[in-house]
Amino acid sequence: MDKKAMYNLTYGLFILTAKEGDKDNGCIVNTVSQVTTEPNRIVVAVNKKNYTHDMIVRTGVFNVSILTEKSKFDTYKHWGFQSGADVDKTETVIYQRAENGVIYIAEETNAFLSAKVVSSTDLGTHTLFLADVTDGAVFPAPSLCFDWHPPMSEEGKTRTGYCPDTAPIPSQTRVAIPAHHPDNIADNSCGTGCAEISFPPVWKSFVPAQVNPHPA
Repeated sequence: MDKKAMYNLTYGLFILTAKEGDKDNGCIVNTVSQVTTEPNRIVVAVNKKNYTHDMIVRTGVFNVSILTEKSKFDTYKHWGFQSGADVDKTETVIYQRAENGVIYIAEETNAFLSAKVVSSTDLGTHTLFLADVTDGAVFPAPSLCFDWHPPMSEEGKTRTGYCPDTAPIPSQTRVAIPAHHPDNIADNSCGTGCAEISFPPVWKSFVPAQVNPHPA
């Protein structure tokens, strides 16, 4: 099998948020999809190492904020490169709170969905949550897809891919590509629902990157 065929699957980029007690948290995921319209249901895949994962397991409620083409790399870093177990991710961001009590992000996004878990499937490294959509709103703007080139957080800096060691593609294939490189495209090829940004290992000029020890 030519494993490069997997790189042609399309994904978006989303901020998945949850609330447990007084704790709000969220992480970056790349796999959210509507699976039925009657009833209106979605699925989301979340890495079990993510702090947000366990919050959803215990509460059964979450929101999804859909990132746009204008979303910033610093936003991906904020929600994906640090753990809610160590920091309060809501301290420095502007958010709204939906009727289900969970926050959502209205900036750099074009919609949010509220959902209640119906069932969960153990996928090994991840859990697939099937959920009823209970609410939502639209903020018109194009959604972010992985064939789009988002701007750098700082001019001339290098984007580095970070991925947990449970990702389907081995962590040593994570790469960092200089800002001026023609193949400098944000991607989450490290696997379904990872809490980080990485780059497809099929690109040239690879620079090894570190494994992220702090799942979101």
